[in-house]
Amino acid sequence: MNDPQILSAFQELASEPARAAARPAPLFDACHVGVALRAVLFVELVLAVSALFGASGFLDWLARVSLLTGGALPATLAWLIGVCGLKNVLARLPAPAQQVLAVALGAVAGLSACAVLDLVGLQHAAPWLAGAAAGALLAALLVAALVWRERSKAPADTRARLSELQSRIRPHFLFNTLNSAVALVRAEPERAEALLEDLSDLFRHALAEQGESVTLADEIALAQRYLAIEQVRFGDRIRVVWAIDADAGGARLPPLLLQPLLENAVRHGVEPSDLGAQLRISTERRASRVVIKVINTVPAGQGEAGSGLALDNVRQRLKLLHDVECQFHSTLKEGVYQVRIEVPA
Repeated sequence: MNDPQILSAFQELASEPARAAARPAPLFDACHVGVALRAVLFVELVLAVSALFGASGFLDWLARVSLLTGGALPATLAWLIGVCGLKNVLARLPAPAQQVLAVALGAVAGLSACAVLDLVGLQHAAPWLAGAAAGALLAALLVAALVWRERSKAPADTRARLSELQSRIRPHFLFNTLNSAVALVRAEPERAEALLEDLSDLFRHALAEQGESVTLADEIALAQRYLAIEQVRFGDRIRVVWAIDADAGGARLPPLLLQPLLENAVRHGVEPSDLGAQLRISTERRASRVVIKVINTVPAGQGEAGSGLALDNVRQRLKLLHDVECQFHSTLKEGVYQVRIEVPA
């Protein structure tokens, strides 16, 4: 690589955080199936407890809950749809304004619940003021929970990025990669240049600000660069099989999600064994779902025991991005370790 290429790489790296900082971001996000389910269950729980006051018995309590649900359930769903639909509008407002607007929509939803009950004649005198106040209070609680959920993503992403950077500068990985490049400089200069470019791209990718999610295609491209480096180091000891479905490339993942899985496969499958290991990375789109598998053989059916922190991090970040719409499973059976991830297409 020449100097202009190196300088352009650093200029690109420096400009990416500035562009990311300039993009408006919503304080919270209600556009998730899991969020909607939890919001409805929370409101129903509040209604069930509220109905206990003044109930003369179980049947009376059940009737009160049914009455309140008839008005509150459509109002809750309307609030969720409204907040989700206004996501881009809210993102352009200051944080306090976003919260105030969401709470105001809650008050409107409370009034709509009273209107439903009054329209069908289930209430002799609709409690308009109480309905608006209750809607605003419940909306405030939901907003607080959603804000906390969004903020909880930052530590997980920061830990993943720090872990990735530490992995990239881990002495044995860095020195072995540089030694491999030195050994290739005279005999195969093109391979040496490609190796250093892959290493440079890994550093840039780890340091760049990429936002909440990236495409599966981007993650696969980074994984191919990483394994190309390891292929130079281990030679025939690492045997990689790719089975990539192009239709699955648009699925969204947290950035640097596949990296720790591949590192685990190399560390626990390839390094401990003189014979090495086979790695298989596959993606497949199945209707509205995308299935990702990372499979590797391990020596003597066991491999080196790990702390499981990398897998916990991957699982946590997937849950933060896709909530109940994702699945994560890992198994070790008969000398084969498999990680299976399922996300929306």
